[in-house]
Amino acid sequence: MAEDALIHQSTRLRIMAALCGLAAGEPIEFARLRSIVEATDGNLGAHIETLAKAGYVEVEKRFIDRRPQTRLAATASGRQAFLGHVAWLRALLAGTA
Repeated sequence: MAEDALIHQSTRLRIMAALCGLAAGEPIEFARLRSIVEATDGNLGAHIETLAKAGYVEVEKRFIDRRPQTRLAATASGRQAFLGHVAWLRALLAGTA
């Protein structure tokens, strides 16, 4: 159990918490995630790009009735990293980290 500096950043932590709160592989629409995380489009997009490059998030872009839609889901490695980081935070709070 160790700190994950990539996830530790507050916006990325909120993104991963929201994604990992869903069933494995279940996607969420960008607009819904933006509302949950309370970030701007640009800010959220930059953090998602960072998480996707690390392999923590899958990004699916598609069109529905000629309108673009971006959906996101946590990968298995992203879920594992998030759970490890949460365990580290809990140990830190308990004074055992």
